[in-house]
Amino acid sequence: MTETDAPRQANVFAAVKRGARCAFMGAALFLAACQSIVPKGPGPVAPTGPARPTGPEVVQGLPTDAARHRVALLVPMSGPNAGVGQSIANATTLALMDTKTDRVRITTYDTALGAAAAVNRALADGNRLVLGPLLAEDARVIGPIAARANVPVISFSNDASIAGSGVYVLGYNTAQSIDRVVGFARGKGLSRFGALVPRGTYGERAGNALLRAVEQAGGTVVSMQTFDRNPASITTAVKKLQASSSYDALLIADSGRVALQVAPIVRKNGGATARLLGTELWNTEGTLAASPVLRGAWFASVSDTLYRQLATKYRARYGTSPFRLSSLGYDSVLLTVRIAQDWKPGSPFPAARLRDAGGFSGIDGAFRFNRAGVAERALEVNEVGVGASSVVDAAPRGFGE
Repeated sequence: MTETDAPRQANVFAAVKRGARCAFMGAALFLAACQSIVPKGPGPVAPTGPARPTGPEVVQGLPTDAARHRVALLVPMSGPNAGVGQSIANATTLALMDTKTDRVRITTYDTALGAAAAVNRALADGNRLVLGPLLAEDARVIGPIAARANVPVISFSNDASIAGSGVYVLGYNTAQSIDRVVGFARGKGLSRFGALVPRGTYGERAGNALLRAVEQAGGTVVSMQTFDRNPASITTAVKKLQASSSYDALLIADSGRVALQVAPIVRKNGGATARLLGTELWNTEGTLAASPVLRGAWFASVSDTLYRQLATKYRARYGTSPFRLSSLGYDSVLLTVRIAQDWKPGSPFPAARLRDAGGFSGIDGAFRFNRAGVAERALEVNEVGVGASSVVDAAPRGFGE
């Protein structure tokens, strides 16, 4: 994902300890300067035509600018994913405004016109850091080209398989959310886990993540069934689950929209008292709390507290709601601005700074890149209630040394 890559993602969320030093701006900056991010719903309609870059217009290369760092934003600004790309681009603009930095210059390049063409143009223009792309397949094209120029790539994808060789994955990782919610459930005494996972790459990664998480937590996976996203296939999978063995916790490893379809079938076929568990994908479904059968379900995700402030500010400035992934654009700028304090303009980006063990602070909470180059995040656990979801286990505030 990106969760534009949603059913293409896959490790396990590293243990996060309280009280560490999450660098850069804390809640004070965000409360004062931010007021918006994507609501838990689909998001605005994508533009139908090519969008103009949010950075300075580029004609025959960028003008000389020895005082600022040149950073490229590579996202789709046209085509089917233009709405997400525009939200991310707008969020980077808000971040530049909120940080009041005069050291960073961000220019947007449209990956929908060709990922290779976009990164080659960005490199020719002298950019020393790439923020994006959105899609894993674009990152696989862009990564090697940028690496030859010694330019790091901070992708908004959630596909951990693209990390390495100068590519960092900033997107939300399903394996981490599964590890977090399984650990919480195990701590509450649940030990027998079942799972329903969609067929395909996303489902395979989610299933593997569950097996690892349950083993590490000291529980047992009693049954795991795959399904296609249609009522007949879901019903068949649930009945196989019922016949296989009993379970006291059931992971529905799919979006909140699919969980709304699956939960009633589970309740009628052997899972009447099971605790339902979800992934970070549930965080974007605003109607979960309207379903009685999902009440009491747990899912792990990044916190929405600061994101809601960002979304409010975004709507005030742009007149529309952002996509939830816009926070990745905002946080990537916060990270860049922080490192830019010790980064000489015109010199290579100090990629080693991305491995800061203390991590970074952003709209989505504390995060840091592990050795593989995948963002580890401090996640909270939410419980679906009547009319709303509430936090039952807060996200750690930072990372241990």
